[in-house]
Parts: sequence; structure tokens; C-alpha cells
Amino acid sequence: MTNDLVNLFRRDLGKLIAELEAYSSEAVIWAVAGEIKNSAGTLVLHLVGNLNHFIGVKLGGTNFIRDREAEFALRDIPRAELIQKLRDTLAMLETTLPTLDAASLEAAYPLEVMGYPMTTQYFLIHLYGHLNWHLGQINYHRRLMA
Repeated sequence: MTNDLVNLFRRDLGKLIAELEAYSSEAVIWAVAGEIKNSAGTLVLHLVGNLNHFIGVKLGGTNFIRDREAEFALRDIPRAELIQKLRDTLAMLETTLPTLDAASLEAAYPLEVMGYPMTTQYFLIHLYGHLNWHLGQINYHRRLMA
């Protein structure tokens, strides 16, 4: 299961990097308009924070410190820096996920993030879906802002 998750995260973080590279300019990565309240850059920062906190810190024991407010407040971080943050997040996933054995996956996740208990496996699948939800939003954002 964890090897499959690593491969899926690798594939879709790669797609996210490709989306950032496809933007016509760095300014457009941070653009918002109308009802679009979160730019692609904001969503990337949110995903980096989310994955590093819920997988890196809680399951891998990393020293990442999440600043959720900053994920939604920071602006104009260069594209290259966003891409590096995604690559660093992938490296964390490639290190952390393979350390989880079947018993760890079936155990309760250490936090009740959604207000109810769930297994670690369940929450990892949720986090993968969360990545894809925002990946789709970023793809749509890029095409709308073109």
C-alpha cells in the first residue's frame, strides 16, 4: 500500500510541478479574479504545509513547523521556490511512507482531524484525494488565467 501511495504522490506532485511550469508568468501563478479566492501559489503552499504536517511531522517525526495562516497570506514566492518546496515534500513522502508497516496503517491516526477517529490508511487516502482536488483547481486556474 505505501509503495502505491508513494508512486501516486510522485506522479501527481510531478503533475503539479508541470502545472506551475506551464503558467505563462510567475505573476499569473498568484493571480485571483472574481470568485477565485486562492491562487495556484496559495494552493501549493497549502498542500506543502498539509502534507508535511500530517505525514512528515505526525508519521515521520520531521521537524517541519506548519504556519497555516502564512499558507494563505504569503504572495509572490518565485515559481522555482514553489517547485523546490514540492520536490522537498516528495522527498519527505518517499522517506516517510515506506516506514509504515501494515500495523501502522491499520492503527488509529494520531489526530482526529475531521472530528472522528480513522485509521492511518484511511487518512493517507484522504490526503491523496485532497492533493488531487487542489491539483484540479490549479489546472483550472491556469487555464482560466491564460
